Amino acid sequence: MNYENILLQTEERISIITINRPESLNALNAKTIQEISTALDQLNSDSSCRAIVITGSGEKSFVAGADIKEFSDFGQEKAEELARNGQNSLFNKIETLSKPVIAAVNGFALGGGLELAIACHIRYASENAKLGLPEVTLGLIPGYGGTQRLPKLVGKGLANEIIFSAKMIPAQRAKEIGLVNDVFAIEELLTKTKELAKMIANNSPMAISKAIQAVNLSDTDKGFETEIRFFGELFDMEDKKEGVSAFIEKRKPAF
Repeated sequence: MNYENILLQTEERISIITINRPESLNALNAKTIQEISTALDQLNSDSSCRAIVITGSGEKSFVAGADIKEFSDFGQEKAEELARNGQNSLFNKIETLSKPVIAAVNGFALGGGLELAIACHIRYASENAKLGLPEVTLGLIPGYGGTQRLPKLVGKGLANEIIFSAKMIPAQRAKEIGLVNDVFAIEELLTKTKELAKMIANNSPMAISKAIQAVNLSDTDKGFETEIRFFGELFDMEDKKEGVSAFIEKRKPAF
């Protein structure tokens, strides 16, 4: 499929989605959100893809935010529709996708850009990354899940500080508070991210899919029971049989 605002490539079972709007620091507009969503659907049904990386083109910006010009004249009804459609079509989809999604945050990740990153299962950042939710400076709040996902990553107090102050968080501080998993030099970021993705790709895709679902329920009353059920279900699946056989035979499993 041909895309206008993203680039899509797959190598060694790793697929990379690059948001490619450098003239606007890769800001998210409706078309870009839809293209990322379509690409994720394509990759989720592609058995040759085991892990997905989302990044931005260039070294300045992952995603500098939503494209404000698209919604500057919206009223309440259209604004609610914008937030609901974005959450349902992309941000919630990333969080619940059956394949792991890793954000390679290169530069600015602001507003919708940070919300995109925190919807991903794992985040690596470049040393020049700046992360923040500046919506209150526009008289708004985050609308793509930021108020819900950020507290789960950094705690309620820090989430409130980040949202209320609208300040930008440098990469090392983001690592300290658990907002990103690790930080690398800009020239190493994608290489390190792909190394992690390849490690993941070598493991059981069925087990990872179940793990994603279980972890997503970790802050609900269904979490423990879901873990027990998935643990049991996996015992009857081929990946478990291959994994255990490979361990006993002292070889690498072929998932």
